[in-house]
Amino acid sequence: MLKVKSEKELRLQFGFPKINSKRLKQMSSSQLKIELAETIRHYNSKGWSPATSTNYSFKDEMGSIWVSKSGIDKSLFQSNDFITVTNEGVSSGEFEGLKPSAETLIHCAIYELFPETTVILHSHSVYPVLISSQLADKLIVSGYEIQKGFEGQTTHDNTIEIPIFDNTQDITAFAKTLFQNKSKIQNHTFLMRKHGTYAWGRTLFEAKRHLETLEYLCQCEWMVQRNS
Repeated sequence: MLKVKSEKELRLQFGFPKINSKRLKQMSSSQLKIELAETIRHYNSKGWSPATSTNYSFKDEMGSIWVSKSGIDKSLFQSNDFITVTNEGVSSGEFEGLKPSAETLIHCAIYELFPETTVILHSHSVYPVLISSQLADKLIVSGYEIQKGFEGQTTHDNTIEIPIFDNTQDITAFAKTLFQNKSKIQNHTFLMRKHGTYAWGRTLFEAKRHLETLEYLCQCEWMVQRNS
């Protein structure tokens, strides 16, 4: 049975410098900007952020929220393309007056609902969009080894439910939907119908693992449905 490896184990396997979990949680905002910008460009190369779409954020050591600017070509995204926002999603400090991502309030809601979160990722990849167009209010999966990529999942035998929320241009209303359905959000992810995915974690590594786990499961389930 496949064991989900920790970041420490993966770094040892592939020859990366050793980084303990304590240091990961205390990563400086400047370093996190660099690594998150690299992740954003990588996901763009996979086709997950076409036409300047998607948005990303992190919380720094002081608890300030940094979110990606609006309308940035994600293939060119750099570490200076993040701006600070208030808990209400308004640009703040030296960035006051600049336009943050249109979905910034979703990020603010996730940080409030799940206070341990430090990084939030968003994807517009094809398979989650397709699978969400065919299902009612949740994606149900069971039996996949990869589902152990979700923090807290330890066996493929579990049945996992990922909620699907209807897409809307009223982001304030959508944020309220998240608060009303917190009990359904159990695996650090959700789907927006015909829109994409959100995933988050206590570190960038964990957030990436959650997003990529969901992406893989959506692709598998779409292929199963098409071939059944």
